[in-house]
Amino acid sequence: MDTPGRKGKKRTQRDYTMGFKLQVVTAVEKGDMTYKQAQKIYGIQGRSTVLTWLRKHGKLDWTQPVKLTMPKTAKAKETPAQTIKRLQRELEDERLRNLLLNEVVDILDAEHGAGLRKKLIAKQRDAFKDKKR
Repeated sequence: MDTPGRKGKKRTQRDYTMGFKLQVVTAVEKGDMTYKQAQKIYGIQGRSTVLTWLRKHGKLDWTQPVKLTMPKTAKAKETPAQTIKRLQRELEDERLRNLLLNEVVDILDAEHGAGLRKKLIAKQRDAFKDKKR
């Protein structure tokens, strides 16, 4: 039974030479491509074939899983008083930015006719409604 997407070509097991395997492993370890890209580019059928080659023939250590940790930032070392001051500064900056943007909208409304603010408010209201759903 062939599915409509396939053209009747059977999958067969292929044996790859050691040189070919090492070429693929080197390309992946250099960072030229990911193992999935190598799989597509070189026409390798097995899903984990390249990963197996990387474990067997690669120079990188694939036995330990990679542990990603969040970088330590200055915010983590802040005292509560420093955090409050920083947040107050950020709040004041955003308040000033909001005032500036409101002035720009007012000027555009005055020069190009009313309606810009109405359209903007309607878009924000619709976005808020969509977010609640």
